[in-house]
Amino acid sequence: MAVTKDPRLGSTANLAPRPPALHSSREKEVLAMLAGRELQPNRGIPLNLDWIENIRVNTSAVERRAQTLVTRRTVKKDWQVAWLLRAITCMDLTTLSGDDTDERVRRLCAKGRQPIRQDLVKLLGIESLNIQVAAICVYHSFVETALKAMGGSGIKVAAVSAGFPAGLSPLDERVTEIRRSVEAGAHEIDVVITRAHVFCGRWQALFDEIATFKAACGNAHMKVILGTGDLLTLRNVARASMVAMMAGADFIKTSTGKEAVNATLPVGLVMTRAIREYAQQTGMAVGFKPAGGLRTAKQSIEWLALMKEELGASWLNARLFRLGASSMLADIERQLEFHATGRYSAEYRHPIA
Repeated sequence: MAVTKDPRLGSTANLAPRPPALHSSREKEVLAMLAGRELQPNRGIPLNLDWIENIRVNTSAVERRAQTLVTRRTVKKDWQVAWLLRAITCMDLTTLSGDDTDERVRRLCAKGRQPIRQDLVKLLGIESLNIQVAAICVYHSFVETALKAMGGSGIKVAAVSAGFPAGLSPLDERVTEIRRSVEAGAHEIDVVITRAHVFCGRWQALFDEIATFKAACGNAHMKVILGTGDLLTLRNVARASMVAMMAGADFIKTSTGKEAVNATLPVGLVMTRAIREYAQQTGMAVGFKPAGGLRTAKQSIEWLALMKEELGASWLNARLFRLGASSMLADIERQLEFHATGRYSAEYRHPIA
């Protein structure tokens, strides 16, 4: 059974993460389209305090809108398979445990290269798609291990830095940590902000901190983790999102995965609308990554639907959307097996490591 095209999702002819376009400079690269307008990668802009202070969020309206994604949006059969495959190609497989080892990271990398069992790949007729995850996310200590395991695959290696997960170590130590990960070869750096800057409305301090991180990242892509579960209000989430983008973030990310509350659809709605507003005002595109608490195939479709409806098809690829999840992959594999065979399998048949 071959997977067909879902017009709501975009072509499934090649679901692998797209390579960067070949341009003479980053500024000339067209990263996305929004309402017919070409968008370039984010270079950041000077901090606009009036813009930040004027941000308002209608919490009840956000919650109602987020609920419609759960109750009114659904895809079935071959269309569902196409959406689930796209979710895999936008996934950052992650291991950030205190008991991580080189061998665990190598197993995770092997799963990233071959996220779906080969017998299922054949049953679904998707051999030509070469489905892989977008990135492997690890602590700095395992960057070299991941790079060796991912050699030649095109899969990115991301390192969590800047005092992950609390972000409370001295600034110079956090900057040094970023530089060490970049020097080790990490393609992407996930940094953590100082949440106290948000609580106290210290927007200039937050901007300067993120801009410093961006400079330390060099050519590596920077994902800015806001720790939304700690930010208390959706207005704080919107303001922090906008400051991060002004400071040059390539992605804004919801959570470290260590907070009591992680990625939620209302938070995602606020952040994607901040991305849309920033794009409309500046002509630059910023990516989005929900992370933490994402475990089911159904959730992957909900997040893809959010991106499609709020930002459009340009954001439905690994260059502008990531899912920070690992346990979700096992459930997606189970759903694919059910589609192919009509039977649900035990979760242990689809291990991550």
